[in-house]
Amino acid sequence: MKKLGIHSIIRRKKKKYQPSRPETTADNKLKRDFNAARPNEKWTTDVTEFKIPETGKKLYLSAILDLYDRFPVAYVVSNRNDNKLVFDTYDKAHRDNPDAKPIFHSDRGYQYTSRVFQSKLQKQGMDQSMSRVGHCIDNGPTEGLWGIIKSEMYCMYKITDEGSLRSAIDNYMKFYAEERPQERFRCKTPSEVRREALSAENPIQYPIAENKRIEAYKAKWCA
Repeated sequence: MKKLGIHSIIRRKKKKYQPSRPETTADNKLKRDFNAARPNEKWTTDVTEFKIPETGKKLYLSAILDLYDRFPVAYVVSNRNDNKLVFDTYDKAHRDNPDAKPIFHSDRGYQYTSRVFQSKLQKQGMDQSMSRVGHCIDNGPTEGLWGIIKSEMYCMYKITDEGSLRSAIDNYMKFYAEERPQERFRCKTPSEVRREALSAENPIQYPIAENKRIEAYKAKWCA
């Protein structure tokens, strides 16, 4: 290698993170029952990250998803994955849906286990639910949304810097809610399903079709 001037690539040492101790956790009250009979009955939430091209820096997307219509009731993009990001997302969802009292499901991230955030939910009368440790499928619909965004968004928009990445996220979230039809909803968009349900006494039911792969996973791993 010396004679040929070849150098091996040396990986950077990973930072060691001290695990934070959660203030308070909640039981998994959702229990993977992702069906909802009407809007604002069950909300799920999470934060995902996107790398900004050329810089190595990251953007974070926090979103709250309604399980009835898979409509993103709120989302916020930030350079920091902190309490403010999660709190701002919740406050936005609450402003747009002031009477909503859903089951509020998340993972056990420090933002969701903080007493400040839990007091926000209690003040509104929301019932908090959390995924079990090491069971990301407990929050399957939100994880599924992240997968859809990351597989489609980069094909639809040219992303070269932070500004174009922010613009792509905004445009895609609007596209997902208002233009992207879903087979489960009989080729309606989440926005159409939501509008119809909010104006109806008895909202149309859209049961989730059985997924054999998920059922096999449950049979193998779930107690």
